Amino acid sequence: MKAAVVVAPGRIEIVDDRPEPHCGPDDVVVEIEGVGLCGSDISVFRGGRVPPALPWVPGHEGFGRVVATGERVRDRAVGGRVVIEPNYACLRCADCLTGLTSACPHRTIVGLDAPGVLAERVAVPARFAHPAPALAPAPDRGLTGADLAAAEPYAVARAAVRRSGVTADDRCLVVGAGAQGLLVCRILSRLGIRPVVTEPHPLRVARAEGLGAVRDDGRTGFTLVFETSGHAPALRPAVERCAPGATVVLIGLAAERLPLTVDDVVRRQLVLRGSMIYDHPGDFTTALAELPEARPGLVIGSRFPLEQAQEAFSGATERAGKTWISLTPTADASR
Repeated sequence: MKAAVVVAPGRIEIVDDRPEPHCGPDDVVVEIEGVGLCGSDISVFRGGRVPPALPWVPGHEGFGRVVATGERVRDRAVGGRVVIEPNYACLRCADCLTGLTSACPHRTIVGLDAPGVLAERVAVPARFAHPAPALAPAPDRGLTGADLAAAEPYAVARAAVRRSGVTADDRCLVVGAGAQGLLVCRILSRLGIRPVVTEPHPLRVARAEGLGAVRDDGRTGFTLVFETSGHAPALRPAVERCAPGATVVLIGLAAERLPLTVDDVVRRQLVLRGSMIYDHPGDFTTALAELPEARPGLVIGSRFPLEQAQEAFSGATERAGKTWISLTPTADASR
């Protein structure tokens, strides 16, 4: 079957000799219709994150139709459209049993430590292949493939907002207007909050404004900060604009040490909260139920066919909106 594979840092090829996936008794085989690209995918593509082997199939933000089910699967049917939850928690460890599946030390991460979904067909544990809301009959009449391509990162952003404890009275600053920043802006806007967004890329700022955010005007007194960029030096100036007792939610990943001192935290009485992906199954199923109204595909800026995967990956970080790759004509009905 056909797939996109990373063959060397910065180089993707389309091959047609990948083996068909094996459907285990608790699995479904999904014919992939579309895959969104995120920062971790780009890091694998560029060689910043080294996959277990080369060539390597990247991608984890996938959706498509079920074409086969395992013998023990009773709640998924052939022909049903699903969105893949690409973090397979073990559901048996202490963290999973307390509901914090995002911290599962045995978690399988699709596209990073297990082959990704940028292929014609993939096998997925059935419980991590969630039924998707129906697509609209026309792109201008409701839910589209772009919305499903953005569903997984929407679940990430929504979980971060949930964990923040935000209220309608909060004054919010969003640091970064990449896909996560844009989605956080979208979610806050739907809650009746007009977040301020700080971002050096002018086209991304404009896209954030279109989602209900306000361009950074230097104001201070924020009670909530969402750091989505993963650029550690951006955190300190944001913290300096916080009101006493503010909550700072860290979503973006970075290897650098935090540019803060104990005095910064104690004297300002700050609450630092890390937010890692989402917790299974509640965060994901709730996010999917919201898709028809939330329309996370509004953060999508570019769509490419599978054959142009090299171009899609190469320019993803420079584009103002999120990029996705469509594999079927049905998925193309979005933009």
